[in-house]
Amino acid sequence: MPEYPDIENYVEALRDRISGSELLSWHFLHPFLLRTVEPSPESFLGLEAGSVTRRGKRIVIGFEKDLYAAIHLMIGGRLHWKEAEPAENTAALRKRGGTLFLARFSTGTLSFTEAGTKRRASIHLAHGTAALDALDPGGLELFDTTLEEFAGRLRSANHTVKRSLTDPRLFSGIGNAYSDEILHAARMSPFLQTSRMDDGQIAELFDACRNVLAGWKNRLTEERKGQFPRKVTAFHAQMAVHGKYGKPCPVCGTPVQRIRYADNESNYCPRCQTGGTVYADRALSRLLKDDWPRSVEELENLPGRSR
Repeated sequence: MPEYPDIENYVEALRDRISGSELLSWHFLHPFLLRTVEPSPESFLGLEAGSVTRRGKRIVIGFEKDLYAAIHLMIGGRLHWKEAEPAENTAALRKRGGTLFLARFSTGTLSFTEAGTKRRASIHLAHGTAALDALDPGGLELFDTTLEEFAGRLRSANHTVKRSLTDPRLFSGIGNAYSDEILHAARMSPFLQTSRMDDGQIAELFDACRNVLAGWKNRLTEERKGQFPRKVTAFHAQMAVHGKYGKPCPVCGTPVQRIRYADNESNYCPRCQTGGTVYADRALSRLLKDDWPRSVEELENLPGRSR
């Protein structure tokens, strides 16, 4: 799922392209994409697009008359931009693989695709900031808060730190990928209970959140070089642990480990983050049973394993 660095890059790219432009037409090509009844899509036509902002993991386009379109990409949703595109009828648009939405502005065409067969992405239309605020789950914005506010929110419920970071009601814009990178930078176990964190650990986590998110946002901005984002992915070669199962940790060289659960997984370095403990993965540990390594030393002594 696109997170803060990716969404901020989408926001900047869209702001450069549609701010001040007129919405000429738009097509909602999947019956479940549009999640609201009022205001009507027709009421936006002919209006000028103004602001483009981020609300949590939503991209919000503001129009005249205090109207807003809030786009949630979920896991497989991606945006695409073309400076010009010939008009097509709705039947032709429906044949495009994965295309859920297409909007023509006076400056170009924005399309919205979703990979896979599950349709989780959404667009909400809103009239007024109160209606827009109702879509916000309430997570703290990491760059608009203080250490004290961060600590209070972290301690408001006792969860694993990984779960807390990715809860949109607690913190805004962090998902599975960047929480792995944040926790590696903080040298912290993803399974540490927030109730057991002292002030020093919370301060380190706060700094890691801001440094990792800002660093990756700037990196992605530099990579796209003013172009519209094209390769929005949860996996980057420069990441330390996310998506790097079995690869050496860039700090200590220990193979990165993972735990899979539901549709997500946690990636971590057992030497840097868990004091040498290798946590049991539900699938692999059930398969290997007593042969499952429980420490870095046992991991390194597995047949065929070398550092």
